[in-house]
Amino acid sequence: MAEDNKDITQGYVRSSVRNHIATIEFYHPKGNSLPGKLLEDLAIAVQSAGNSAEAKVVVLRSIEHDVFCSGTLLEELIPMKTPEEGFKFFSGFARVINAMRKCPKFIVVAVHGKCVGGGVGLVAAADYAIALEGADVRLSELCIGFGPFTIGPAIQRKMGLSAFSQLAIDAHLWRSADWARRKGLYAELHPNKRSMEDSITRLSTSLSQVDPKVTEEMKKSLWVGTENWDTLLEEKARISSKLVVMDQAREYLEKMKKSVVF
Repeated sequence: MAEDNKDITQGYVRSSVRNHIATIEFYHPKGNSLPGKLLEDLAIAVQSAGNSAEAKVVVLRSIEHDVFCSGTLLEELIPMKTPEEGFKFFSGFARVINAMRKCPKFIVVAVHGKCVGGGVGLVAAADYAIALEGADVRLSELCIGFGPFTIGPAIQRKMGLSAFSQLAIDAHLWRSADWARRKGLYAELHPNKRSMEDSITRLSTSLSQVDPKVTEEMKKSLWVGTENWDTLLEEKARISSKLVVMDQAREYLEKMKKSVVF
């Protein structure tokens, strides 16, 4: 258990601004997973970038692993015994998604590897995703005994109900990066990292030259219909928090913890 607690406190979020481009990087030794502390730091970093007078566009990326984001840190879920503990965790995803939604600047996400669970939600909440071939996606929540409730609205908004349903229901199946592009999760898919980085530089530089007022109004227009998400995502987080402490979910979590390797 001591090792599990260590996993929960590891990782970091780093932010910088250069040439009017804010870059937010996150890292966790377990496949860039997202424990509650990292979710909190991510939400703060996005809010800070949104409030920055210097930044005009935000680039979000993870580093060091071949995996973009493996979603929830299972070791954090296993000790949970009450819905209140679960809600505290899942509301972290709600805060990040809502921070990205409310950010008055466009958020470009660099997806260099596979996305699982909450990682897919993170990509969906960005305004523009540029990915590398091999950045396959999967929603594994149903395998664990709950479901992708908190991140679901962001994914459904970006990909549509049909694609979201396919991901959510067949929780064992990896969908290819090209499938994710065709369904609208990725705006671009590149054959190599240099091509991906060139495109990120090109787009972020271009967006950094746009009048912030224009960007803000355009972003409001693109996110119209999500005004109730502060309440909606909290409600979704409460559903997950009740299900994750049920006996079957506990059994699934223990099994997955032993089988997941990054």
